Amino acid sequence: MKKLTPQECLVLAEHLGDVPTTVIPVARLQQGHCRAYTARLESPPSDTLPASLVFDSFCPDEPSGFGTDAKMLWQLLQSQPGWSCVNINPVCAEPLGKLMEAESGVSIRYYGDVHYALLAPTVPYINERVRLLTEADVERLEKGPAEVQGNGYSTFHEMLTVGIAAGAIVGSELVAIAHVYAETRLHADIGVSTLPEWRGNGFATAAAALVAERVQAKGKVPVWSCGEDNAASHHVAKKLGFTEVARRMYVIPYSEKKV
Repeated sequence: MKKLTPQECLVLAEHLGDVPTTVIPVARLQQGHCRAYTARLESPPSDTLPASLVFDSFCPDEPSGFGTDAKMLWQLLQSQPGWSCVNINPVCAEPLGKLMEAESGVSIRYYGDVHYALLAPTVPYINERVRLLTEADVERLEKGPAEVQGNGYSTFHEMLTVGIAAGAIVGSELVAIAHVYAETRLHADIGVSTLPEWRGNGFATAAAALVAERVQAKGKVPVWSCGEDNAASHHVAKKLGFTEVARRMYVIPYSEKKV
């Protein structure tokens, strides 16, 4: 197992490619917002993807795994504490899960991760309470509920100036947000969140439409991902014109022991 240097992270990013399923890990590898480990890394890259783990600094308990060698991935996971699940290629999900069960005695469940891309012009959705956020909204974010503060940047100022964000404001309070969570040369991943009491008002759809429109204006493809049973998120993505392009899989160990 090898922890990657910043330069080696760039090599791994090149291995992974700039596609909808790799936007977040590739962005983190390129910008230094992660820890990354590999069982093998060649420079220049070969055609075979190494068994690798990328721990997003903004969501460190859900690493992304790459490569299809379940045994190598399991060895990497065993060397790292603090993770709750791993997001991997569905091809090796069951082999990895069986290794986990056999060697650690835990139960395993599998959870699909659906990836979308917006390949046509954004479908506009106007809501009078939703607008793009600017650096003037930094204090509003700082004082707002954690659920709608967004993530993916070192500071709120960076999220609103380097990134793109839109939100629903009721009174003076931010109650929903859509924002770029990670960005590469070709793609930008959009995340959304609405406070529970304000769901069902179309805020997330309108905010995401504004963000997606700005992403496309930069010449990039908006991407979106969500769990297979997150009906609300799937609904918003489809309303905006997103098309499903790929799936990955979460392998999730249970804390209780098998009998």
